[in-house]
Amino acid sequence: MKPIPTPKSPPPDVLRCAYMELIVTDLARSRAFYADVLGLTVTEEDETTVSLRTIDEFIHHNLVLRQGPVAAVAAFSYRVRSPEDLDKAVAFYTELGCRVERNENGFTQGIGDSVRVQDPLGFPLEFFHDVEHVDRLSWRYDLHVPGALVRLDHFNQVTPDVPLAVKHMEDLNFRVTEDIQDDQGVTYAAWMRRKPTVHDTAMTGGDGPRMHHVAFATHEKHNILSICDKLGSLRMSDHIERGPGRHGVSNAFYLYLRDPDGHRVEIYTQDYYTGDPDNPVVTWDVHDNQRRDWWGTPVVPSWYTDASLVLDLDGKPQPVVARTEESELEVTIGADGFSYTRKGDDEGELPAWKQGEYKLGNQL
Repeated sequence: MKPIPTPKSPPPDVLRCAYMELIVTDLARSRAFYADVLGLTVTEEDETTVSLRTIDEFIHHNLVLRQGPVAAVAAFSYRVRSPEDLDKAVAFYTELGCRVERNENGFTQGIGDSVRVQDPLGFPLEFFHDVEHVDRLSWRYDLHVPGALVRLDHFNQVTPDVPLAVKHMEDLNFRVTEDIQDDQGVTYAAWMRRKPTVHDTAMTGGDGPRMHHVAFATHEKHNILSICDKLGSLRMSDHIERGPGRHGVSNAFYLYLRDPDGHRVEIYTQDYYTGDPDNPVVTWDVHDNQRRDWWGTPVVPSWYTDASLVLDLDGKPQPVVARTEESELEVTIGADGFSYTRKGDDEGELPAWKQGEYKLGNQL
C-alpha cells in the first residue's frame, strides 16, 4: 500500500467508537439473533433496517442491521466531541484525497449531521455528533437478562499493512495500548484507543480491508458464561466459534460468536484503564502463545482466515488485497497452543506429558 501523508489539517476529536452498520441478508433472522438471543434492545425498526442498543447506552443505537444482497460492513462509526469536528473530518480526509460524503440528516435513524469517508486503508468510516437521546436502561433491572450486553466496546479491522494503518490512526490521535511484534520489530497487530480502555479499534494483519469483529462488553465474566448456557439450551452452540477464555492482550475475558451471516461478534469484559498520558504500551512477542489466550488454548483457524467484507460509499464490496508480508498465521499457528509459551524453551524443557512420554495410568 502507498504511504499515507499526515494532513496539515487537524483531525476530528474522536470520543469513542459508537456504532456499526452491518449489512445482513435476512433481516428477520439477524434481528432474532441480536435482539432475542443476545438481548440487545430494539430502538427503532422498519421493513429494511433495525437499530439496536446496549443496556447502558443513551444514544439511539450501537448497531444497525440493514437488509442487503451481500453480508458486509457499511460503516465503522465514531462519535466526535462537537459539531465543528465534522468540518475537521471533511478537511482532514479531503486533504488525503479520500472520497467524503456529508448528510445533514444522518445516514441512519437517530443520528444527525454526519460525515462518511472511504479512508486511505479502504475502510468506510463515519463521524457524527448530534444524536437522538433515548432512555438509558441501566436501572431497568426488570429488563436485564443474565447475559446483558452493556456497551459497544470496540471494532477489530483486518488490513494488509498494519504499520501503515497504525500511522494513519495515530494521525487521528488514536494511541497504541498494546501490540504484537517479532524480534525484528515487525508489528503484526496493534490495539488503539480514544476512550480510556484498551481499544476502540484494533488493526490486525491479514487480507483486507475487512472487519474481523465487533465487540460488546458485559459487566462480569459470569454474563458471558450465561450466554454460552443460553446458546446451548437453544441448540445454537454452533454459533460459538472460540472461547470462552482469557486474553493475554487486553487481559479481557472473551467469547467469539458468528451471527447468521458469519459476521464475528466478540463478547468482552474486564480489561483495564488506559487514560493516563504516561500509560505504558504493552508489547507481546509474536511467538508467545499466551497473548491470544492466557490459558494457552489453541485458536481455531477460522479466527485467522475469516472476516467480513466492507463496502465503499456506493455500497459495493471493497476488493480484498492480499497481505504480501509473512502472515501472522504462518508465524503463529504453532504459537497458539501447539508450541512453547516461554521464549527459549526447547523440547527438553517441556513437561514430560507434552513430550508424549506418559501413558494412561502413569503419574506426573
